[in-house]
Amino acid sequence: MSTRGALIVIEGCDCSGKSVQCRNILESLNNQGIPAELIRFPDRTTDTGHLIDKYLRNTADLPDQVIHLLFSANRWELRSKMENLLTNGITLVVDRYSFSGVAYSYAKKNGMNLEWLKSPERGLLKPDLVLFLKLEPNVIKQRKGFGEERYETLEFQEAVFRCFELLTDDTWKYDFGGRKP
Repeated sequence: MSTRGALIVIEGCDCSGKSVQCRNILESLNNQGIPAELIRFPDRTTDTGHLIDKYLRNTADLPDQVIHLLFSANRWELRSKMENLLTNGITLVVDRYSFSGVAYSYAKKNGMNLEWLKSPERGLLKPDLVLFLKLEPNVIKQRKGFGEERYETLEFQEAVFRCFELLTDDTWKYDFGGRKP
């Protein structure tokens, strides 16, 4: 039986460099002969992902509770696939995960409490490592593409940044400058 793969999650605000770091980590793992795959959330290719994509691009409006549950459902859509890959020795590098869902919804300050927000995430796979790209929102707002989607405003990203700090545990490590792993 093969050794279980690791579940590595990269978190951070919008435009903080998550996608670049995910590609760098994936390349590094593959260069070391470690089988690895990249998964991105939201996965905009699924039925649920199509709805999320419309919402993020401001072409559909949904109540905050509904979009929160759709983001969670999107992760549940891939849970079985992820578990199978991990069981077969494939390391997964995940661009956003449950922490983003909770942080972004909590940042809306609309009365949804943390326990309610975490509830639909229970039963999803627990990461072995979470790398949080701790770039200040006033830095990321200057990056190319910032402002193209619903949540990409400086004020909202500042709230998200503070919410991420409420979610940390012993699996979290911090990167303060987008350095190559």
